[in-house]
Amino acid sequence: MAKVGIILKVYPEEGALEKAMKSIKEKLKPTSMQAEEVAFGIKLIRVFFTFEDVDKTSSTLEEALKKIDGVKEVEVEEESLL
Repeated sequence: MAKVGIILKVYPEEGALEKAMKSIKEKLKPTSMQAEEVAFGIKLIRVFFTFEDVDKTSSTLEEALKKIDGVKEVEVEEESLL
């Protein structure tokens, strides 16, 4: 099986950065995650997942992230076979 790596940009609701990061870590167990300031106080969470090609899809992860309290928007930044 091929292994897939995906980076998603998660835009939290205003004031919900820490809450969203904690929930993502607990519920989805990403490979890595970091907060970044993109402009004038606007922050996003860059989340990296790895999984077997048959286990999940990027849309599955997007939907799971959108259901997390404090998440406003999710965008796939990059997806590749590892």
